[in-house]
Amino acid sequence: MKYKSNIKVSIIVAIYNSDKFLEKLILSIIGQTYKNIEVILVDDGSPDNSGAICDKYAVIDSRIKVLHKPNGGCCDARNKGLELVTGEFLTIIDGDDWLEPDYIEYLLRVVLQTDSDMAMSLNIFTTRERIQVKFDKIETWTSEDAAIAIIYPKVPIGPWNKIYKTDMIRRNKVDFSVPWSGEGHYFSAMAAQYSNHVGVGRRKIYNYRLNNAGSGLTHYNVTMGTNALWNTKNIGDKLVIRTNRLQNAVNYHIWSNYHFILKLIIATNSKNEYAKEYKECLTKVRTLLPNVIWKSEVSFKHKIKMLLISLLPIPYAIYCIKREQATLQKDKLK
Repeated sequence: MKYKSNIKVSIIVAIYNSDKFLEKLILSIIGQTYKNIEVILVDDGSPDNSGAICDKYAVIDSRIKVLHKPNGGCCDARNKGLELVTGEFLTIIDGDDWLEPDYIEYLLRVVLQTDSDMAMSLNIFTTRERIQVKFDKIETWTSEDAAIAIIYPKVPIGPWNKIYKTDMIRRNKVDFSVPWSGEGHYFSAMAAQYSNHVGVGRRKIYNYRLNNAGSGLTHYNVTMGTNALWNTKNIGDKLVIRTNRLQNAVNYHIWSNYHFILKLIIATNSKNEYAKEYKECLTKVRTLLPNVIWKSEVSFKHKIKMLLISLLPIPYAIYCIKREQATLQKDKLK
């Protein structure tokens, strides 16, 4: 499909202590096959060399805008980036990841071909998985179906790997103004619900770094788990599309959050420090299951896994921890 190159796409990157990975990301952005882009780099008070790297590339490429601000966290940095957007469409990138050359071109094609307010790819490259999908298929999902897939989640939940119509985001005041982590999940879920519908493709165009030492996927943090729970409850409280299917997705993710917190408490050996949360998680994993397991849109195999978690929450959490640590060790050896 041909489309006019006068459509500007804004790319927002919130940056904090990313100097190890930042040049690779910036080079992947300015090397996009689609050239009409605006690059907004928000340096969130990084004490490392990130700010200087941003300034260096702003001199090299006039499409780059740099905002240096006092540290206020990822939410604040992304919101400041949203304020600066002048493009008809926008996309959001994590500061330690990088893009395939056709990232913007592909997402723009999907969103225009489906005449949608939002588009996403169902698949990503990671630092472990480097094989491209064999067949691509572009289709249109209802806003309900897209939000359900994000909330469970059945697709990558972050705001990245997606493109949004700027007017839709601003008109509905979709932003990152939440007082806890998990803001990307909230943003994606809300944007999907406000969209007229969502264009969906399958091609891998985004590279997600799993083995970043600063990543929440690398270090266990109980607060990250409790924040994720509050974030999911917040999504449920603010549902735009109020259907049983969407509520069931929220309920499933809340149940899953409780086991996630339990795993984090065990992994950090902080059962005494989080005695109340530990007891609550053990109770909720069991008592919430009957209502969740039958209404959740997950496979039969996954429902067996849910049953095992409910019956053996502690051994299953230990099993997950050992498996994750073995995988991380393999990453270090690469």
